[in-house]
Amino acid sequence: MAETGMVYLVGAGPGDYRLITLKGIECLQQADVVVYDHLADDRIMEWAPADAERVYVGKVSSHHTMRQEEISQLLVDKAKEGKCVVRLKGGDPFVFGRGGEEGLLLEENDVPFEIVPGITSAISVPAYAGIPVTHRGVATSFAVVTGHEDPTKAKSNMRWEHLATGVDTLVFLMGVSNLPHITAKLIENGRAADTPAAVIRWGTKPEQRVLETTVEHAAEDVKNANLKPPAIFIVGDVVKLREKLQWFDAQAQHPLFGKNVLVTRSRTQASKLTQKLEQLGAACTEAPAIRIAPPSDNYAAVDAAIAHIERYNWIIFTSTNGVTEFFSRLCSAGRDTRALGYASIAAIGSATAAKLREYGVEPDVIPKEYRAEGILDALKGKLSPHPQILLPRAEVAREILPDTLKENGASVTVAPVYQTVTADTDGAALRQRLEAGDFDVVTFTSSSTVTNFVKLIGGTEPLRQVKTACIGPVTAETLTKCGITPDVTADVYTIDGLVRAVRGLFD
Repeated sequence: MAETGMVYLVGAGPGDYRLITLKGIECLQQADVVVYDHLADDRIMEWAPADAERVYVGKVSSHHTMRQEEISQLLVDKAKEGKCVVRLKGGDPFVFGRGGEEGLLLEENDVPFEIVPGITSAISVPAYAGIPVTHRGVATSFAVVTGHEDPTKAKSNMRWEHLATGVDTLVFLMGVSNLPHITAKLIENGRAADTPAAVIRWGTKPEQRVLETTVEHAAEDVKNANLKPPAIFIVGDVVKLREKLQWFDAQAQHPLFGKNVLVTRSRTQASKLTQKLEQLGAACTEAPAIRIAPPSDNYAAVDAAIAHIERYNWIIFTSTNGVTEFFSRLCSAGRDTRALGYASIAAIGSATAAKLREYGVEPDVIPKEYRAEGILDALKGKLSPHPQILLPRAEVAREILPDTLKENGASVTVAPVYQTVTADTDGAALRQRLEAGDFDVVTFTSSSTVTNFVKLIGGTEPLRQVKTACIGPVTAETLTKCGITPDVTADVYTIDGLVRAVRGLFD
């Protein structure tokens, strides 16, 4: 019989995936099984090992895939198999998270467990709206209250006579559908009808929406605004502080707040672009159009070049992927950067140069224009007669660089170190979202993202309904050839340049 495993009851935080704790991430990284609810951001699950078993037991607005008793027993059963189990919940496990019930059953079955607290939405969501739950001279107490209690119950468990006036700030979780009942009970038990209140939907997320109201008008205002769950309801004079403490959804600080951006970059590279856009307030959906795969010759050309690396006068790198894959093959051959001692190094683009520096290589040439034409200008006067040049690059790329070098007397070895292929992203679902107008802009970071994205969604028609942003003129030219004129092209062909271009679309 297997030794009993370990169960971690982990709070995933209120929505923004970056608000999970370091301890929560550590637990996910060692998980054999993740039992998870509906999460506000699926990126949290990416910290779990790729081979970890994932069991969805989501609960969304009264729609449950599994009863609580079954979930608790599942944790016991998986642990009894000797597995490390993470029970992942939104918010905090012990704040209306049923974590206590799960922990009690684990204890009854002699299953070891730990509680990993999470940031509760009761405090963090108001904070992201610029509303402190306590404030000197305004509120010295607050209560967190379930908004889920059935108003038709014969006897309420809520002590409305104490809640209504005994606490300065009231935070109701999951209470949007019960607002008429909640507000009526508050007024009936002495809370002033004109008490400031707010309803906050998708708090801590770029989709956050804040409705300021009063206790008396909250239910009607929410109905008129068509605000749906998930949302919290906060009552108290602290709501008035939002006027000066609003920060997350402030346009000056987050100029892309409320904008939805589709990032088509490969999964391994998308995070940098996503991070920079999210810092400006955008909501990003990562839907990779491409993935990086070995070249079709299974590295034969580059391995042959590395075996005789000393013959080359120049090595020209055209992308960060080219750098990574080249040095991976160099390492596989039992060699390191010392093998490049005879060669000068050129890098197209600051990102490519930065990637080279990670390997201890300082480029000799970085052209001002980050494309093939720029490297040709930068190399003028620097090449010896009949130089030997190695070009580790994507399998499919423009031929202008090797062709022009050859025309100028160079011997060029083109060594594919990777190829871009269409990713396994759900193209049909993407097409539906594009047609539904879910995105404000689609970003393209290379010609391959353009061609593979068009293939993924089954044509260019859905792109006619959304703005498009390209990282540079080569990418823009590819999109134009597909029949779509880019709305903006970065003037500096980098991720930072692309981010500035996207921002400029909405200034």
